[in-house]
Amino acid sequence: MNGGDGGDVAAAPAGPPPPLEWKFSQVFGERTAGEEVQEVDIISAIEFDKTGDHLATGDRGGRVVLFERTDTKEHIGSRRELERMDYPVSRHPEFRYKTEFQSHEPEFDYLKSLEIEEKINKIRWCQSPNGALFLLSTNDKTIKFWKVQEKKVKKLSDMTIDPPRAVGNGSVASSSVSSSPKQCLANGGNADRSFNCLSNDLSFPPGGISSLRLPVVTSNETSLVARCRRVYAHAHDYHINSISNNSDGETFISADDLRINLWNLEISNQSFNIVDVKPTNMEDLTEVITSAEFHPTHCNTLAYSSSKGSIRLIDLRQSALCDSHSKLFEEQEAPGSRSFFTEIIASISDIKFSKDGRYILSRDYMTLKLWDINMDSGPVSTFQVHEYLRPKLCDLYENDSIFDKFECCLSGDGLRVATGSYSNLFRVFGCAAGTTEATTLEASKNPMRRQVQTPSRPSRSLSSSITRVVRRGSESPGVDANGNSFDFTTKLLHLAWHPTENSIACAAANSLYMYYA
Repeated sequence: MNGGDGGDVAAAPAGPPPPLEWKFSQVFGERTAGEEVQEVDIISAIEFDKTGDHLATGDRGGRVVLFERTDTKEHIGSRRELERMDYPVSRHPEFRYKTEFQSHEPEFDYLKSLEIEEKINKIRWCQSPNGALFLLSTNDKTIKFWKVQEKKVKKLSDMTIDPPRAVGNGSVASSSVSSSPKQCLANGGNADRSFNCLSNDLSFPPGGISSLRLPVVTSNETSLVARCRRVYAHAHDYHINSISNNSDGETFISADDLRINLWNLEISNQSFNIVDVKPTNMEDLTEVITSAEFHPTHCNTLAYSSSKGSIRLIDLRQSALCDSHSKLFEEQEAPGSRSFFTEIIASISDIKFSKDGRYILSRDYMTLKLWDINMDSGPVSTFQVHEYLRPKLCDLYENDSIFDKFECCLSGDGLRVATGSYSNLFRVFGCAAGTTEATTLEASKNPMRRQVQTPSRPSRSLSSSITRVVRRGSESPGVDANGNSFDFTTKLLHLAWHPTENSIACAAANSLYMYYA
């Protein structure tokens, strides 16, 4: 801009975006007070499609439930006009139940004497070229490719006549079809007489019979049909922990503890092993693969995380099995900070690329870390999720909670990240430069009911800003930074951020909660 003396005056740099104010939107499968949750109904996977108009959930019973957005369909013209004019849209996202289907069934591996659970581990949406919905779902061993589309239900109307002229079960009175008083024999009579009866006595008036209606095909109703197009099986010796679609729309990867396989969507009986960390001697095993993800735009690039807290970025055009053709991201351990729990809590449970592919978000047991793929010196930001639990690590280890696998997600604009915690809480952090946004929400109809005090800025050190709490033993309830008790049995492991709007879907046991800002 020009100043009064004709000189140029630099515009003041824009500050960080203000913290979002989150509001409750919807809940599906809400529990009543004291209602017992069935194990098979607990949600185990959540995923938005690329448009954000559809949401899929999977549960431990092997079912996939689809939801579709309704507010954009009702107001699609005005909404697009408002977005074009940069006006805020007052309506919040609204979804409705669309359909559900049984994706996986419990199985038994007789060779290994191993039960295979039907639980859905991951769901990934695929490209939808013809209006139908395509998605991948996987349990521990088998991946399935599903097509869900609307099909018209064709119905034939009954051939009936005018009710006043009907006799018995749709039979026709003799006066309406015959001009002769001669009667026809019933079944079992003389065949010739029957034929003569039909040929001589059945006559139609010149104008036809107005009361006779012919069958009519009606197709006013539609129903959703889910069909399994392909089954990708027998390629993993260990439990599948992740699947990820490639941006080319033709291939995807599946990962277990020791291997990552590359599949073509059209070929179900063949896959290619692209990463193998299995040592010759299993006693030499030091780390396992915990998550894998394709780059959102580069079809030859993928990242996978390990139980040691590192992330490796590889190029499929080179030898993926060679370390010299990959890039390693890891944080150096602070001197003197090592303990019995160091490696356990460093294990990464989930990674996600930002929409532009520039950053990778990772979640370990205690923190969220944001990595710049152009900088391998360490994470650019570290966010403390539930640092007040650090003194309780012994109790968490004894009840196996320390091995819980929390997921993470990024907003479509890359300005915020989110992940879950215990007591059905989840955290939202701002990751723009200079922001101090750190919000704690509860998966309930009143999400802002519980707030946890957080450091004023994201910390790069795991050992800083530790909130001290009183240790009361494993039988006493824990207490967070504000004195609220926390419950290890209620955990929010799964959540997803809408790809274009500030809307989050999260799972609390069998309930799906949705929030917007």
